[in-house]
Amino acid sequence: MKNKTILITGASSGIGKATAHLFAKNENNIILTGRREDRLNAISTDLRSKYGIKATPLCFDIRNNNEVISAYNSLEKDWQSVDILINNAGLAAGLDEFQDSSTDDWEQMIDTNIKGLLYMSKIVSKDMVENKNGHIINISSIAASNVYQKGHVYCGTKHAVDAISKGMRIDLMPHNVRVSSVSPGLVETEFSLVRFKWERESAENVYKGYQPLKAEDIAESVYFVADRPPHVNINDLLIMPTAQANAYYLNKDL
Repeated sequence: MKNKTILITGASSGIGKATAHLFAKNENNIILTGRREDRLNAISTDLRSKYGIKATPLCFDIRNNNEVISAYNSLEKDWQSVDILINNAGLAAGLDEFQDSSTDDWEQMIDTNIKGLLYMSKIVSKDMVENKNGHIINISSIAASNVYQKGHVYCGTKHAVDAISKGMRIDLMPHNVRVSSVSPGLVETEFSLVRFKWERESAENVYKGYQPLKAEDIAESVYFVADRPPHVNINDLLIMPTAQANAYYLNKDL
């Protein structure tokens, strides 16, 4: 697969950044979106320099539908023919018992993980439907199928992503638009730093005592899903560290 236009949300770090590098390495052009403009600019420059492809940064807040529409419409026309949308932007905020959790955290997760995915998918899918071609890949989580202690709202948002992905698949299938979800277990990125409000020691403890997944592992899985022949759709791919059985069982002796 090459010479495709790939739009990646949440591309300034972690899975999004690793995915951008892998697709660019394979001769695809990349639209990188996120809120950290300096990082997006630096990654775009790096991709162009290393791989000789076209890359453009698009800085906006995915939680704001007006910003999504304005940013997308600001793209030059040839950039708006997106072949693959990778809805990677997402987060977990806070790790408290339900009765003690912050409603601000709830809103941040709901607005990013659900509404942001919807806003981005709607505007991109319109062009895909018109072109009778496209692929939307939603980065979900083991939390889409397992609910764990103190994960109430985050798990709820990922259950929503699972349901939305299945619904999108039904509606977009007649238009030759594929929809997939990739659901990772524990991946060592900025995820835990964000969840613990950038308290580094707590975040690092999440990944001690075993080998977690790396962002590159998920990027390779996303590329595999995207690179199937046109008649093949991977509906859902669940990928875990060897040391993790599900959301509850983790072997820290490995």
